[in-house]
Amino acid sequence: MPVTPPQTPRAPDCGTDGAAVPAARAAAQDMDVTDSSAATGKFIAKATLITASLSVAGALLGLVRDQALAQLFGAGIETDAFLVAWTVPEFAATLLIEDGLAIAMIPAFSLALARRAQGVSGDPVRSLVASTLPRLSLGFVAVSTLIIVGAPYLVEALAPGLTEPDLAADCTRLTATCVLSFGLAGYCSAALRAHRRFLAPATIYVAYNTGIIVAMFLLGERWGVRSAAAGVAVGGCLMVAAQLPSLLRLMRTRRPAASGGSVDVRPMSLALLSSVLLFAMCRQSQVLIERFLASTLPAGAISHLNYAQKVAQIPMTLSLMLCTVTFPVVAQALADGDTERARARVERDLALACRLVLFGAATVVACAPQIIAILFQRGAFTAQDTVVTAGVLRVYALGLLGQTLVGVLIRTYFSAGRPTWYPIGAMTAGVVTTTWIGAGTVDSWGVLAIAAANAAGITVTAALLLAGLAQERKGRTRHESARPAGEPAGPSSFVFSTWTAARRRRAARPNVPRGVPIRTRHVLSDLGRPLRAAAVATAAGAFASSAPGSPVVGFAVGCLTVTAVFLLLGLALDTQGRTSALHSVGAVTRRLRHGRSS
Repeated sequence: MPVTPPQTPRAPDCGTDGAAVPAARAAAQDMDVTDSSAATGKFIAKATLITASLSVAGALLGLVRDQALAQLFGAGIETDAFLVAWTVPEFAATLLIEDGLAIAMIPAFSLALARRAQGVSGDPVRSLVASTLPRLSLGFVAVSTLIIVGAPYLVEALAPGLTEPDLAADCTRLTATCVLSFGLAGYCSAALRAHRRFLAPATIYVAYNTGIIVAMFLLGERWGVRSAAAGVAVGGCLMVAAQLPSLLRLMRTRRPAASGGSVDVRPMSLALLSSVLLFAMCRQSQVLIERFLASTLPAGAISHLNYAQKVAQIPMTLSLMLCTVTFPVVAQALADGDTERARARVERDLALACRLVLFGAATVVACAPQIIAILFQRGAFTAQDTVVTAGVLRVYALGLLGQTLVGVLIRTYFSAGRPTWYPIGAMTAGVVTTTWIGAGTVDSWGVLAIAAANAAGITVTAALLLAGLAQERKGRTRHESARPAGEPAGPSSFVFSTWTAARRRRAARPNVPRGVPIRTRHVLSDLGRPLRAAAVATAAGAFASSAPGSPVVGFAVGCLTVTAVFLLLGLALDTQGRTSALHSVGAVTRRLRHGRSS
């Protein structure tokens, strides 16, 4: 997304934030979405509740999908082969739906809507679709074809010690189709959300996981684990089908400008898109490292890691739901030059998100054996698989705070709509840490070493992202003067003067921050109390959950104990956490008045 020129009105924010400058409001009026819309607050609240419910339903169906995979195929050679192929949809979802393409296309459509409001010739929205969708589709087809042709080589690179590489290659060819379907689904989602349509995009993971689950039960006996890979292909098509009617209706009913001339739409910055995609790829590469290292271990190691990771991600996902809503709020504050408002918003998000994830991590660590037994221990998934997976889950949970910090902080780096390469460096340091620790300890500690390496790597990344925001603007105020009196003349003098001139040119540019400068010491100090509460609650919950013989009863007792201890210590809802929650609810309520759900 390019930096909008001063004379160009800022486009509408994405998500549920409808606050915009007057011209952007005019764009909303062009779409029959105004502040005086007939939709009442009650209707908006109901539509938002339905959208949130569908998102949660999609996550729960993902859990059911993993349960079905464990029940039908257990944790062994077949599931290891499928999970290597599963790397393709994992990467595609991150790059094409959740992060990369969304960050590029939502601002692109928003800018096109703002230009339409200015009355430019032609229809900028349709011009954007015509100029981007064909090219992106060709790129998606090319990448899918490349993966299908090179599937055996990709499997060899990802998991050289895999027992069934041919099975993994077959599954990879089936899952490769998701590059095209996910790309189209991500494009549709970005377009609909930019037009204030949220219901259809919220259904995509419901459709996706339903396709996988149905395919496994219908084709499992005949195709084995290949049925799960076929389900990925079917589910990807369902993601597009769930959104296409809304998008076609939207494009058909949109009123173009009076003039039919062409429009030159240049809404995307290649540098921004590259930095976002590289960060997402670098972060997702941790999964590649885990599976590469686990492929050298006995059969089932990759499966144990996968099941544990899916459960561990639940608290993190729930804690980041708030940030999904407040991301456009931070972006708007930065666009207005109000860094203080952006800083306050980010710090409140950090306070609340970290408290939520620490509570979830305490529950997961305390009740890990019971959780795994309840969710997976049936069919081909044995009691021994439960023991190993629970141990991995507990180690994974140590990195949940780091995962949440990265999820919150990365939005602040890209909220200004400008490219920045610092997050990629921070993520690279985390990946290197994961690789070194994992490679050095996997022979001794097996899957636990891989999980510990993951937790350490993401924690390093979180610390560097925090430090980067804290150091913002430092070191940029110094102006280089002329060459010192003792500086020798000649070639060295020429180099020095050239370097000084370059520094002066950089100093003369506007001081554009790479993100939102926050009070790091204040944030870390505030985290100390919930961290101590989580440690005590974890110990108490683990003791309580181990007493009952039934996993269900043990889980219930453990959850109640963790909740009581965490709350009674007075650290989950202290002043900062309570203020964050109230501010967040108020902000969301105010901005829902401007939203619209299809």
